[in-house]
Amino acid sequence: MNKVFKRALALGLSAVLTAGCFAGCSAQSGGDDANKTYKVGICQIREHEALDAATEGFKKAMTDKLGDKVTFDEQNAQGETTACSTIVNQFISQGVDLILANATPVVQSAVAATKDIPIVGTSVTEYGVALDISDFSGKTGMNVTGTSDLAPLKDQAAMIKEICPDTKTVGIVYCSAEPNSKYQATEVSKYLAEIGITAKEYPFADSNDLQSIATQAVAENDAIYLPTDNTVAENTSIIDSIARPAKKPVFAGEEGILRGCGVATLTISYYDIGYKAGEMAAQILTEGANPGEMEIAYAPQFTKKYNADICAELGIEVPADYVALEAAQ
Repeated sequence: MNKVFKRALALGLSAVLTAGCFAGCSAQSGGDDANKTYKVGICQIREHEALDAATEGFKKAMTDKLGDKVTFDEQNAQGETTACSTIVNQFISQGVDLILANATPVVQSAVAATKDIPIVGTSVTEYGVALDISDFSGKTGMNVTGTSDLAPLKDQAAMIKEICPDTKTVGIVYCSAEPNSKYQATEVSKYLAEIGITAKEYPFADSNDLQSIATQAVAENDAIYLPTDNTVAENTSIIDSIARPAKKPVFAGEEGILRGCGVATLTISYYDIGYKAGEMAAQILTEGANPGEMEIAYAPQFTKKYNADICAELGIEVPADYVALEAAQ
């Protein structure tokens, strides 16, 4: 009986210790999940108002969702595509949990560099064009999702006719290195043709030849249209110095370009699409959402805005439903 009792006692203690070990391990695992932190690499193609707002919106959404459990490594490529690749590869070496790719060239560089780390894009007009996906249906099918800054291009074309009804010709100025700028130029040209306006495209290679191209476009057309082009956005002063003295109105694809040289725009909120991108990123990190199966998100609303100073100087009156551009912060 004594031997049986001792054996039973030993088995009982073994079971208790084993259960305790599993319970302890389980509790520790749960604690690790609860205390998990995330590192997010942010690469922005260049500094300008729209992209800055998208980045701020992204960071705000991430901190709203994750609090102090998320940290950011924020880098700017200063307009250099090669720098995008360098920055993204640094993120990969650091083992970041997710990459925010702010603008088309960054998305392209990130997708080329990694098939494993989730990528969330923002300020990208058309993902099918950016990623060379034929018959794009709204999901990339790869490790990338995000938000689009696509504005209603048909309505932007109509805006030109609405504000300057005598316009016969429009020059569309954009950087040829940005595929989504070419996409917008083609679409706006089509919509302008539908309302009896002839459009001509004026692509430029980089900021070094923008002045000569803009001078030609202004001289040859009644008005200028600028898509959501990052190189244009960073160099609006060049276009303004040519178009305004010539009394030629410039219609902008977004608010930042409007502030620099335009008379009017039908714009989205870049802060809002950045914030939505942050929500999507949080869903990927905390809920295990698959980026390739997440629909690209678009801006929910658009606002008609005008630049009161430039409109006054050019003698342009805008309809009552346009909102005056706020002063720069």
